[in-house]
Amino acid sequence: MMKSFSPIFTFLLTLLFGGLSLHLQAQSKTIPEQLAQQQLDAYNARDVEAFLKPYADTVAIYSLPEHKLIAKGKEQMRTIYATMFKTRTKLHCDLRNRIVEGNVVIDHEHITGSRPDPFDAVAVYYIAGDKIAKVYFFR
Repeated sequence: MMKSFSPIFTFLLTLLFGGLSLHLQAQSKTIPEQLAQQQLDAYNARDVEAFLKPYADTVAIYSLPEHKLIAKGKEQMRTIYATMFKTRTKLHCDLRNRIVEGNVVIDHEHITGSRPDPFDAVAVYYIAGDKIAKVYFFR
């Protein structure tokens, strides 16, 4: 399910990220949504190379609200996710809701097989140059 949000909400997101420039370009919604879906499908297939394909070489992954850097670059992601995909054979992410606005995709995700109990997370994907450049996870 795809929803769009107002310019006010976009402004609030910009404030939330403390100066992060979320240039909501007049970019086709299909490209950002396709990139987010491509990595989600590969995540569920536990295919690390397909999972990394939509990401920029210099991608940065952060955990919020502490704004902790989890991974920087595809090579670091490959190491983390290859291990995860190999050891967590029941890993699965269900998409509960998706909002696409310009070059930002916000997914509400339900993850199973990663921890003893399922959990929900919000992932914010920032697209630049037709690749996922930054990801922010709220858990």
